[in-house]
Amino acid sequence: MTAARVQFVVPGGVDDPDRVSGGNVYDRHVRDGLRRRGWRVDVSETADAASAASVFRSVADDALVLVDGLVAGWAPEQVAATAGRARLVVLAHMVAAGFPDATPAVIAAERRVLGAARRVVVTSRWSADELVGRDLAERDRITVAAPGVRVGGGDAAARAAHTMPGGHAWARPAATREGAPRERRLLCVGVVAPHKGQDTLLDALARLAETDWTCTIVGSARSFPEFASSIAARAASFAGRVTLAGVLDGARLDDAYRRSALLVAPSRVESAGMAIADARARGLPVVASTAGGIPDTVAGGGALLVRPGDAPALAGALTSWMTDPALRARLRRETRRVRTALPTWDDTVTTIAAALEAT
Repeated sequence: MTAARVQFVVPGGVDDPDRVSGGNVYDRHVRDGLRRRGWRVDVSETADAASAASVFRSVADDALVLVDGLVAGWAPEQVAATAGRARLVVLAHMVAAGFPDATPAVIAAERRVLGAARRVVVTSRWSADELVGRDLAERDRITVAAPGVRVGGGDAAARAAHTMPGGHAWARPAATREGAPRERRLLCVGVVAPHKGQDTLLDALARLAETDWTCTIVGSARSFPEFASSIAARAASFAGRVTLAGVLDGARLDDAYRRSALLVAPSRVESAGMAIADARARGLPVVASTAGGIPDTVAGGGALLVRPGDAPALAGALTSWMTDPALRARLRRETRRVRTALPTWDDTVTTIAAALEAT
């Protein structure tokens, strides 16, 4: 029997286009998808540990609660207390213990939260394996709900997540992108952050200085401003060949994908890779790292994979893409073949709804 009501605890500003993250995109799809199925979804937004603790204290006994793992980590003791009297499901977008800079406190909070939850929803098989391998959750408490795409590419809600009002400090895509041969127009989409590896990408591009390429980096610079500033400074040294586009709106993001030939995803840590799935839905091959769940996301072909943080290997893969027509043709064929097999957001919501109903 379908549950009538769930309380969904999410980070503050989940609908704010200035706060762009894959987690927010995913949370919105879950919220909206459940509502379309007749669920009553009461959303509680929290901005910090204090507001998170307050929300958890207010949860009614035996209530069904779905909590974003980021929020849960802010108030682990209160989450554990709530789990003792309510039906708590944690939506873990990332495995915090998998980050190289994860502190003991962060790892302890994750262990406390996941241990208390009745069920844990993760976004990839890799994340599930990580939780089991790190003794953070038992296999039978984990549900894998991969991020979806719209069949045929270009999901509207995902595009909206990249929208930002005017006035962003970074430049709009430059007209110089049209100057490169199409196969040498590269695209990188994701928040500008150390774990997304844009610095590795620039290191690799520096090794391609003698080739006629352009690269557009799309993503918010607000979450990690110091890192983003360093990327902006380094990008300027490429004399217009690297465009920092900031956060693009739906039409402009679609245009960036349409004008590009290849998505580059040089992440150091990645649970699934939503930009990779979006690119594949649009028919774009991928050069990516082997971080986390990326190999699962590109299963079926259409991608070249290299070690995370390995700029020479990334440069080699990009050179192969740009100089080998047969390789490009093969990767494009493989990408076209897998497009129709990609999970949709309806698939994602179906899986999560079933997990909630069983809790």
